[in-house]
Amino acid sequence: ENPSFPHSWVSKKGEEGGGELLARESPRFIKEPRDQIGVSGGVASFVCQATGDPKPRVTWNKKGKKVNSQRFETIEFDESAGAVLRIQPLRTPRDENVYECVAQNPIGEITVHAKLTVLREDQLPPGFPNIDMGPQLKVVERTRTATMLCAASGNPDPEITWFKDFLPVDPSTSNGRIKQLRSGALQIESSEETDQGKYECVASNSAGVRYSSPANLYVRVRRVAPRFSILPVSHEIMPGGNVNITCVAVGSPMPYVKWMQGAEDLTPEDDMPVGRNVLELTDVKDSANYTCVAMSSLGVIEAVAQITVKSLPKAPGTPVVTENTATSITITWDSGNPDPVSYYVIEYKSKSQDGPYQIKEDITTTRYSIGGLSPNSEYEIWVSAVNTIGQGPPSESVVTRTGEQAPASAPRNVQGRMLSATTMIIQWEEPVEPNGLIRGYRVYYTMEPDHPVGNWQKHNVDDSLLTTVGSLLEDETYTVRVLAFTSVGDGPLSDPIQVKTQQGVPGQPMNFRAEAKSETSISLTWSAPRQESIVMYELLYREGDHGKEVGKNFGPTTWFIVEDLKPNTEYTFRLAARSAQGLGAFTSEVRQRTLQSISPKNFKVKMVMKTSVLLSWEFPENYNSHTPYKIQYNGLNIDVDGRTTKKLITNLKPSTFYNFVLTNRGNSMGGLQQTVAAWTAFNMLSSKPAITHKPEADGRVLVQLPDGQSPVPVQSYFIVVVPLRKTRGGQFLNPPASPEDMDLEELIQDISRLHRRSLRHSRQLDSPKPYIAARFYSLPSRFELGDQRHYSGFDNKGLEAGQRYVFFVLAVLQKTEPTFAASPFSDPIQLDNPDPQPIIDGEEGLIWVIGPVLAVVFIICIVIAILLYKNKRKDSEPRTKCLLNNADLAPHHPKDPVEMRRINFQTPGIPWPFPLSFPSAQPLYIPSSEQRWGRRGTQRTEPVPSAQRLILRYLLNFCWRERSQREGGTEKFPHFCLFIVYSLPNCEPLILPCSAGVGRTGVFITLSIVLERMRYEGVVDIFQTVKMLRTQRPAMVQTEDEYQFCYQAALEYLGSFDHYAT
Repeated sequence: ENPSFPHSWVSKKGEEGGGELLARESPRFIKEPRDQIGVSGGVASFVCQATGDPKPRVTWNKKGKKVNSQRFETIEFDESAGAVLRIQPLRTPRDENVYECVAQNPIGEITVHAKLTVLREDQLPPGFPNIDMGPQLKVVERTRTATMLCAASGNPDPEITWFKDFLPVDPSTSNGRIKQLRSGALQIESSEETDQGKYECVASNSAGVRYSSPANLYVRVRRVAPRFSILPVSHEIMPGGNVNITCVAVGSPMPYVKWMQGAEDLTPEDDMPVGRNVLELTDVKDSANYTCVAMSSLGVIEAVAQITVKSLPKAPGTPVVTENTATSITITWDSGNPDPVSYYVIEYKSKSQDGPYQIKEDITTTRYSIGGLSPNSEYEIWVSAVNTIGQGPPSESVVTRTGEQAPASAPRNVQGRMLSATTMIIQWEEPVEPNGLIRGYRVYYTMEPDHPVGNWQKHNVDDSLLTTVGSLLEDETYTVRVLAFTSVGDGPLSDPIQVKTQQGVPGQPMNFRAEAKSETSISLTWSAPRQESIVMYELLYREGDHGKEVGKNFGPTTWFIVEDLKPNTEYTFRLAARSAQGLGAFTSEVRQRTLQSISPKNFKVKMVMKTSVLLSWEFPENYNSHTPYKIQYNGLNIDVDGRTTKKLITNLKPSTFYNFVLTNRGNSMGGLQQTVAAWTAFNMLSSKPAITHKPEADGRVLVQLPDGQSPVPVQSYFIVVVPLRKTRGGQFLNPPASPEDMDLEELIQDISRLHRRSLRHSRQLDSPKPYIAARFYSLPSRFELGDQRHYSGFDNKGLEAGQRYVFFVLAVLQKTEPTFAASPFSDPIQLDNPDPQPIIDGEEGLIWVIGPVLAVVFIICIVIAILLYKNKRKDSEPRTKCLLNNADLAPHHPKDPVEMRRINFQTPGIPWPFPLSFPSAQPLYIPSSEQRWGRRGTQRTEPVPSAQRLILRYLLNFCWRERSQREGGTEKFPHFCLFIVYSLPNCEPLILPCSAGVGRTGVFITLSIVLERMRYEGVVDIFQTVKMLRTQRPAMVQTEDEYQFCYQAALEYLGSFDHYAT
């Protein structure tokens, strides 16, 4: 079809050439229009495209003349080689005709015809296509996927095609980026700015063609002005100190970051980093401000960091005591520092007690009350100041005494004895906590101790520790109690004692106490009366409150153990002393419960080795007894602490049967608790690993492993490395005599879990621990220790310089119980050039020094972060206003629906009065106000079919009067929602009469913006939206009532979706 012919040519310079030229081609159609049946009021598009050489020009004619009408539009494409004839809206029968597509070039001209038939809605045949769901407005970020939905119905099933900006969409020309899904939806992957436009969905079948309403697709490009994600932090340092200041900024595009000091650039312009810049300052002598500047094509921002060279604060002035109470001291002091301090620290100590200083920190005022002090005590107090550098020296001390208080404790060791048949002597000791100067004592006595103390007889004593009480009845028992008092008040009464008015009998034993020793025994202790003529004691005790009282007699002593009692049972005890003259008074009753009888459970063998066995057991959660236990085996006894739950039995023989018995040593019957048996492992791996070469500098060493042959199956072999600890003197500790003498429970748990441990290098204060370097199913003869490779999930990490190691081989035998066999330890291994190693002994002192310092630094960082966050929120408000007024920074493709409407539809100047019509079955009533607006009217039309859309263009609102309060409540809100929700995304904006842009119109504008942002963006900040509108036009929302209405309306709109299924 393209014949060629030879030719030759000569250029102006005389150069010659030749070749072949293709013959020119007359036009031919590659896409011909098809006949269409449209609906009145709808859209029809005819697509025509031709090819040829040169490219033909395509035009549309109607009855031999070029189409020319406001409803007819020709859209050219492919350099005018294609054209779309679009007719909108269709009119019947005016538009029914045959249309011609003409393609012509210098070679020739061709024509193709297409017929258009237009039907009214009532003429549509059954099965005519119907758009069930048309595309909607969509905003997508560039490079993201956008999907325009479309669903249609008809008979037969209609074919769905797409138009963009009135031109057909051909997915085949997009290299698979644009696809039409089986549902009819158009999917655009890796969206570009060229994809932005107006899309229409077209459904066509043999019955006709129907177009959907157009929907805009906006492809926005992310453009973010620079902002600081990490602001530079101000520092206070000591003279000559060093500091690093970090500044991080983000944005799109990413900004350059540089540092400046005043007008001087500290970062070379040709070497400015992107996003992050760290300013390193060394040997700082003077305070200065440093500015971090972040710049991009969207703006320049700055942040300042202040470096203050500061020293420790001076000592405050001597504290002055302003108020004393029994338990508090109030002091004031002078700061003594011209610069502000962070806080003050108060140290105080009682001069009568030896102990550490008490400290009160974080005091931000120069007056403070120290509470929780002891009454009538002398204290010494210091004050020091703290700034960001540290704590300064303390002030001069002040010594003061707290006030008096009533005694907090009763007189001690109260005793009574008879001087004669009717006179007794009472003596005691001072209270432990007198809380002031003791002014005297009161002695209360009675023969009826059940009566209130106020009814007892009273005897006052002035500052003496004994007194006599006469005129007593003979052969009676008196109950005596004593209290001390100060100038403030009375202290508590002492415990009652009994005195028998019989001359020569001993007094009551003092400090009678009972303590449970085991499940079947209770220990009793007391202090003997001061008489030395005691021949024996008589003890009476019973079970509970109603048990039978049992008596025991024993010689002079100060303690006694009552045995053969019942477990977990309460007993009551009384004690009296006897002399040759008779029995003295009994003590008050003392109650004590025996221990609960709890036996260990789950006594089992946890691990078996060649020469050791690890035994374990459990106790109930509420068990809290210190009663020791005893483990018996082969005639040997081993004592076990009652609080431990495991015991490693060592020095056993290989391949030997042992029977272990766990016995409660506190049981007087010596009862058997639990028994387990175990066979020790076979004697294998008897030789130790050998070191064949000197360790290398990178922490590797080649070792010779022992023979792993065994008469029993072996599950696996493990190479275990044990770092040796160091003493304070720098010497390494020797390992145990055998690996089986170590507690390998942690290693055994790692083996049972069969996963690699996270082996981190030890920190300076960490104690080195044994670890597994490798696992083998058959033991090799040689192994390179520290080659930093993985063996069956375990890390063979390199050996550290300066650390001494030993290692051994651990075999896991295939038995029902966990059985292991270990080789002896290897010779110690140590790399050259030792580094300082962690010291185990005496670490607590270092921890107590570092711990508070780290805590203070952490608290300071948190406070600074909070302050910076608050400042950032404050700074963001004026910056928002600036960005709103800067037209240069506006994005090329806005996402705000209101802004989109302002771009697409410029509001015309509408004169008033304007013609108003509302196609509805109900009248629209508008009150007249001829003084201001002139005449208005309404028009009533017939009901509109449900399929036809209603477009609202004008709105009059009476919820608020202009520049005043609203008249009604939220019952007007449904009307607002109808106006906004049912407005199409591509409709022109509503036109509202407005006098000054405030009052009812301002509220409606605010509410419409809030609801549209909720509808399209899914989130809205109502406060910031109102604030933005007020910056553009003052008094848009002028009262709190109007703002509250907008807020409640947004909540009601959001809550309306709760009534839908999806």
